[in-house]
Amino acid sequence: MTSTTIGGRVLRPYDPTYDPLVQATPGQGTGYAPTYWVASAGSPPPDDGPVRGDIDTDVVVIGSGSTGMSTALYLAREHGICATVLDAAQTAWGCSSRSGGQGQNANGRLTRSQWIERWGLDVAKRLDAEVRMGFENFRALTKEIECEAYDGGHLYLAHRPKKLEYLREMTRVRNEVFGYRSRMLTPDEVREQHCDEREHVGAMYEEEGIGIHPLKFTFGLIRKARELGVKVHPASPVQGWTTVNGVHHLQTPGGVVRAKRVVLCTGGYSGQKLTPVLKNKILPILSNSVVTRPLSDAEMAACHFHTKTFMTDTRTLRFYYRLLEGNRLQLGSRSSITGADAQDPVHLKLLTDAIARKFPPLTDIKIDHSWWGWVDVSHDMMPRITRPDPKETVWHALGYGGNGVASSTWAGKRIAEQVAGKDAGREVMNLPIYNSPLEYPNIWNMVRSEAFAPFRRFGQFFLYKWYWLRDEKI
Repeated sequence: MTSTTIGGRVLRPYDPTYDPLVQATPGQGTGYAPTYWVASAGSPPPDDGPVRGDIDTDVVVIGSGSTGMSTALYLAREHGICATVLDAAQTAWGCSSRSGGQGQNANGRLTRSQWIERWGLDVAKRLDAEVRMGFENFRALTKEIECEAYDGGHLYLAHRPKKLEYLREMTRVRNEVFGYRSRMLTPDEVREQHCDEREHVGAMYEEEGIGIHPLKFTFGLIRKARELGVKVHPASPVQGWTTVNGVHHLQTPGGVVRAKRVVLCTGGYSGQKLTPVLKNKILPILSNSVVTRPLSDAEMAACHFHTKTFMTDTRTLRFYYRLLEGNRLQLGSRSSITGADAQDPVHLKLLTDAIARKFPPLTDIKIDHSWWGWVDVSHDMMPRITRPDPKETVWHALGYGGNGVASSTWAGKRIAEQVAGKDAGREVMNLPIYNSPLEYPNIWNMVRSEAFAPFRRFGQFFLYKWYWLRDEKI
């Protein structure tokens, strides 16, 4: 295998089977996954190299994706704190170089109707206002950073007739309760205004949705943060962690980093041994993506592509897809349960079969890029941007459940406020995503216990079977 380099560093080979529930870290200086984003983002921005010797700093941020880098950016820009960012592999190596790039006005896996059911109307409205503010902040960042942003809204496509009523009710709640202007579209309207997606039977269109090149976006955050004095150290996995007299000692291969405060922004990539704060609190779930070769003019016409508005369908294990710059089709969905099984061709076939169903003129089209990555799913389907133990100077922003492209940057802003001590007495911090910790696994949202953790993947296997049956047959 030919070695590659970044900034004069030789990268270790990418491991496609990495599994955060099995391995402690993704390795030191591991190369990027073979994604379209990596192939098209250009050279990574300059960084500060691996840790070489002991370092004393005020704040350490673990993870250099969009959450970690926005946390560091806002700490520096708004609070005058220059953090030190550590990453085990490369900058933006995890979700930020593998996601679908769909920036939605959403938070976690629950819908707004489910917010009302869980917390009541008042909390749901306050949470919506917070999420909407975060989306607008994300929109502003996409105008500051060149990231191929397409501000074209979001199409939520009913893949079966029985899902139309679900979308109608979602539209009603969004508009009547929360003041949006979402609307239902017929298949003919979708075809005339967006594209000829053949599988759907109707859609909800929401105006709030921005598709981006996620790696260009995060590279932009890195550049902005480093201009303000933030230090970014790739190839520096945390291999040990002790706290002495309130100071955290983080052992890396190159030296000990000592800090008064630590922020965990590792998405779905944290090994179980990193810290007890996260152990068994996140279920990492694999998502697979493909990007095709560029479509010809004839293929573009056959598929009636008029916009680059991104789309998701109403399956529980949803497909997400859109037309990219350069007229390539991107499509992704959930797939393997374990890292060891990730390379099985059946998971790629799941995606290519979906392309053939949704866009028949593209049946058997050549796939130029195929990859997978770990999504950080919390056990109650909502993120936590919080200080889980008030006795410890440790914070985390995790659990987006696949909706972190837009919300991660707002999470970075809010976690920076918490770390800087600017959150005291603020009403917004009483929202459940800020004032409660990540939870242990549960059975039917009734009984929660860490004892269920070893059995999560058995449960995931059977849930996937049930979801498929419910989505496709019942």
